[in-house]
Amino acid sequence: MYDKNNVFAKIIRGEIPADKIYEDDYALAFYNIAPESKIHALVIPKGEFINIYDFTENASTELQTGFWNAVNQTVYKLGVTEFRTVANTGKSSGQTVFHFHVHIMAN
Repeated sequence: MYDKNNVFAKIIRGEIPADKIYEDDYALAFYNIAPESKIHALVIPKGEFINIYDFTENASTELQTGFWNAVNQTVYKLGVTEFRTVANTGKSSGQTVFHFHVHIMAN
């Protein structure tokens, strides 16, 4: 079950500040507060999705398209051409916030 009080839900609602990179009606991108590389951004959809499976099964086509466009716009704004995109699914994989998100990392 989705936790409406997870940190990413609070960031989307503006209850917790974030160093925003990109935002539109579908997604929000911001810098990770505990970066694991020189550039480490997170992109989160504006919706209640626990992981990539929940997102792909339950998000509208419009939201999915908008989300991946936001990932592209974030990469463009970061000015990187070589990067790693990671989506952890589940606690044992390293997912610590159970709101679907992707990491964009570059050195």
